[in-house]
Amino acid sequence: MAENGATPTLPKKCGPYISSVTSRGMNLVIRGVVLFFIGVFLALVLNLLQIQRNVTLFPPDVITSIFSSAWWVPPCCGTASAVIGLLYPCMDRHLGEPHKFKREWSSVMRCVAVFVGINHASAKVDFANNIQLSLTLAALSIGLWWTFDRSRSGFGLGVGIAFLATLVSQLLVYNGVYQYTSPDFLYVRSWLPCIFFAGGITMGNIGRQLAMYECKVIAEKSHED
Repeated sequence: MAENGATPTLPKKCGPYISSVTSRGMNLVIRGVVLFFIGVFLALVLNLLQIQRNVTLFPPDVITSIFSSAWWVPPCCGTASAVIGLLYPCMDRHLGEPHKFKREWSSVMRCVAVFVGINHASAKVDFANNIQLSLTLAALSIGLWWTFDRSRSGFGLGVGIAFLATLVSQLLVYNGVYQYTSPDFLYVRSWLPCIFFAGGITMGNIGRQLAMYECKVIAEKSHED
């Protein structure tokens, strides 16, 4: 007669600590905070490279941080990183295409290293012209996607992020918030969309890995109970 009762999908009893940790809303907040601080850290480091090479120039009255960067850059990048990192696993679930390619932290760390290398190349390596630099960075960015992602949703989101971020950058430069030296793509540099694309793929991989770790923890807690 046990078949007449419905089988519960969640543990019946769970302590207050486990309840808070395995709560979907709480996990979403924790992942968002982690992604935010990762984005802030990368923004400070990468923007410092751009400023040291005079790729980006900020007016003197907005240079306030110890890294000689405008105060609003790190929080904006952190917020964007949190949104992107949460959006990627959400899109994977929505499309029914779980991302299973190279799902381990070592791969994610290599992806971050390649992204930093691409940004470093845009600031440090001297090319004959901007077109050659843009084509090189485009090839490296697509190579990053092919090496660490290979999903259609990842590529599509990366392109969308690159487009929106470049548009916002154009508007900021147009309104005099900051400027690029030697702009060749309206008000910005032509290689900028490649950086945004690679950054989107990188933060998406971090967000996916955090989401997968959350699922593992919840599954383990459920089995224990």
